[in-house]
Amino acid sequence: MSGANRIAGAGRLTPARTARFTFDGKTYTALEGDSVASALLANGVHLVGRSFKYHRPRGILSAGAEEPNALLDISRDAARKQPNVRASVQEVFDGMIAQSQNRWPTLAFDIGGINNLFSSFFAAGFYYKTFMWPRAAWKHIYEPIIRHAAGLGVAPTEEDPDHYAGRFAHCDVLVVGGGIAGLSAALAAAEAGAKVILCDEQPEVGGALRFDTSVRIDGVEGYVWAQDVVSKLKAMPNVDVLTRTTAFGYYNHNFIGLAERVTDHLARPARDLPRERLWQVRAKRVILATGAIERHMVFPNNDRPGIMLASAARTYLNHYGVAVGAKIGVYTSHDSAYEAAFDLKKAGVSIAVIVDCRPRPGDAVVAEARALGIEVLPGHSVINTAGKLRISSMTVARNGGGSPRKFAVDALLVSAGWTPSVHLFSQSRGKVKFDADRQRFLPGIYVQDCLSVGACNGTDGLQEAIEESLAAGELVARAAGAAGGGKIVLAGEQAFEWTGGMVGSAEGAGPDTNAKAFVDFQHDVCAKDIRLAVREGMHSIEHIKRFTTNGMASDQGKLSNMHGLAIAAEMLGKDIPQVGLTTFRAPYTPVTYGTLINHSRGGLFDPARKTPIHSWEEAHGALFEDVGNWKRAWFYPRTGETMHQAVNRECTTVRNLAGVFDASTLGKIEVVGPDAAAFLNLIYTNAWDTLKPGRCRYGIMLREDGFVYDDGVVGRLAEDRFHVTTTTGGAPRVLHHMEDYLQTEFPDLKVWLTSTTEQWAVIAVQGPKAREIIEPLIEGIDLSNEAFPHMSVKEGKICGVPTRLFRVSFTGDVGFEINVPADYGQSVWEAVWARAEPLGACAYGTETMHVLRAEKGYIIVGQDTDGTVTPDDAGLSWAVSKKKADFVGIRGLTRPDLVKEGRKQLVGLITKDPKAVLEEGAQIVADPNEPKPMTMLGHVTSSYWSENLGRSIAFALVAGGRERMGKTLYVPMPDKTIAVEVTDMVFFDKEGGRING
Repeated sequence: MSGANRIAGAGRLTPARTARFTFDGKTYTALEGDSVASALLANGVHLVGRSFKYHRPRGILSAGAEEPNALLDISRDAARKQPNVRASVQEVFDGMIAQSQNRWPTLAFDIGGINNLFSSFFAAGFYYKTFMWPRAAWKHIYEPIIRHAAGLGVAPTEEDPDHYAGRFAHCDVLVVGGGIAGLSAALAAAEAGAKVILCDEQPEVGGALRFDTSVRIDGVEGYVWAQDVVSKLKAMPNVDVLTRTTAFGYYNHNFIGLAERVTDHLARPARDLPRERLWQVRAKRVILATGAIERHMVFPNNDRPGIMLASAARTYLNHYGVAVGAKIGVYTSHDSAYEAAFDLKKAGVSIAVIVDCRPRPGDAVVAEARALGIEVLPGHSVINTAGKLRISSMTVARNGGGSPRKFAVDALLVSAGWTPSVHLFSQSRGKVKFDADRQRFLPGIYVQDCLSVGACNGTDGLQEAIEESLAAGELVARAAGAAGGGKIVLAGEQAFEWTGGMVGSAEGAGPDTNAKAFVDFQHDVCAKDIRLAVREGMHSIEHIKRFTTNGMASDQGKLSNMHGLAIAAEMLGKDIPQVGLTTFRAPYTPVTYGTLINHSRGGLFDPARKTPIHSWEEAHGALFEDVGNWKRAWFYPRTGETMHQAVNRECTTVRNLAGVFDASTLGKIEVVGPDAAAFLNLIYTNAWDTLKPGRCRYGIMLREDGFVYDDGVVGRLAEDRFHVTTTTGGAPRVLHHMEDYLQTEFPDLKVWLTSTTEQWAVIAVQGPKAREIIEPLIEGIDLSNEAFPHMSVKEGKICGVPTRLFRVSFTGDVGFEINVPADYGQSVWEAVWARAEPLGACAYGTETMHVLRAEKGYIIVGQDTDGTVTPDDAGLSWAVSKKKADFVGIRGLTRPDLVKEGRKQLVGLITKDPKAVLEEGAQIVADPNEPKPMTMLGHVTSSYWSENLGRSIAFALVAGGRERMGKTLYVPMPDKTIAVEVTDMVFFDKEGGRING
């Protein structure tokens, strides 16, 4: 049997297809297609969890993503384990293991339930007023206890063996929601010829048609019509239908994030299938058909297991074939709950009473109730409930007073009306408007190319929603460029027109009572907590939210927000819009890390980029360091050498003979077009229209605030073509920076930008013998000083391979940078090495490169700058054009703070003790004996031992640094204070003759 509460002939599941699962160690039988919630209810299980703060017993409240109570730990095995899964969403699969959370030792007997007895000590905001003393107790008592209590589930400890996938998609129209409105809109857009993606979070489309069996469309039962339409859509080549797929985020430029649950419902998923898939969709137009969410009633002790939303009970009956109780009460302020009672009554379930707090409910539903023999009590309220682990009775009284009546029930269905789901609309930065008549927020001002239709747009009538959706589908399809199709006409019928609804607390939970009337079930926020927050001075809903934590649970306030707003507004004597509305943030429902990360796990989490020469470097003993994502050869130790010894050897070899260095990681951007020079003039501080083809220039790039952003050498290959180099770590952001300005500030310029970082392998040959090493390998380029001086670039061949040869140096010696297509990088390197090794040259790494550049006073952006350094601070004011009228950062450079005296400036430092090597980051002071707190003048940015100079050298940012030349400053360290002298930044070959050798 699949459960004693399963009603024969009811629902849409097939009795012959069963699945077995366990809940808290006990085995149950479900039907294929059951959610965990429906399967537990079929087996008479209502108690599924404990609340966060008071550990009160909690049951299944809803049948959808808004579920706040039934959060379970779902697993296949120890490795495939996921906490906080909503039982109302998770489908049962054979062998599934489900466990309740936030209880000990058992769900029925939870020691944490003692918190409920001391609830007066845990009033809203108690955590802001307690844990203050004794001070030492925070670290050793309070914090450990709070951390242990935080959260509901337990994160898995074993590595996830499943894999996840990601897809990018473009479409004309994305329809979110597969109910009547969404299906109608998708059908109209598809028939018009638009490329359509339809997504819905449920396993099947239909939305409210899953529970509302009274709806007929074109004479067909609503749910059947929905399946027929989706079959038609799936057969169309221009439509993709994604079920079990939640649209969790609406971002800029109609970019929508979708999370698809691919195999979470399968007992034995195929190994090649991902568990979940992230869809990143860019849509020309978006239609939001996200429906509405039923609200609960706020009354004393409204949280007992067995109390649930009326639409949920209707879903469990009409879709899953499950009766949520044997004797059921209904408490409502809205007509829709009556239909739940009608359906249950017709299925043979006893309905004890319908309690309606409205004095005049809808005439049609009251007449139908009485025709079915159901007692209706208008103008009454439920003022209390009883039952320990499940509701056993409810107490009802006439509004305003009167003798209470007690009804024995084992389930209570509640409905305070429906809240339009404007979450995604709000995420799109749209502005909502308030419908005062219906006490609800609706889409107002649209910011992006989207439309809302159906219940989420406040369209209540069935036929009106259908017509609105069909029109919207056709409209957005044509706006996206589709032109085909004819007009679609659909006729909808519903049994009753719904009226009513309320927000805020009901009778018995008003300001004059201290009852526990829950607004937010998961965080145990009661109506009295909202009122307390207002009394404590919280008048903004954002402050009230944080003080009480209302709406901050994993359900993001889907059920609680409107009630909380109404109660706060009542206390403040204001209208709801004056109190404000909390911000709806992505994700709409929780999304697993696996979905978001998808392929980016293990070695792909932080991919290592390797140069074309990496395998040669590895084979020749190089040790590597991480620079951004790149693996760069750090140094090449010989047998028995320490790092210090290897770097000293490499430094002296390069200065005396030559060295070969892999510079392939340098960022490279091709700037092409008739306006290329004009564009670079705007991006860099110096001039580029005067640079002749075949020549290079060092350039500085600023942000708008005037601070150094990046630097590099730029070579002009032709009048309309430049080869731009950037720092290794800066390449992506520099390209983004350029594209941003090109597209937003300078869109009229005819320029194209292309990243070529991985197109070119770069081999730097530096040192006195550099020309001798490469000259025999070069074809078509005269390497003499006269024909090819420093800062030149020419195209030719090396070893028969095309090359862009730069005469540049980052060591201060004669230098060449050989750019060749990446596929030929290692073969050309090997040819160069075959020439270099017999001449005594060495391969050297990044550590040697750093020492050699520091000896010559060359800076590294990001190491010697910190985001607050101007060109003048770095001693590079010569690279800022005095003639240009405009470039990025020109106005920033004139800000008073950037031109005032005493700014930190980049200078050189030499220690009084030549053998003392400073620590990078060490602070610098003028007086080491100054009482604490000492005045810090700056810090060391680069520091090395220079074997060529026989001493240590350093750069530092020092306040008023250039005015302190020759003065002694101090670097306090834990064990000693090091005296330093301020110098210029060039320590080696001050005249600069070697670079032209």
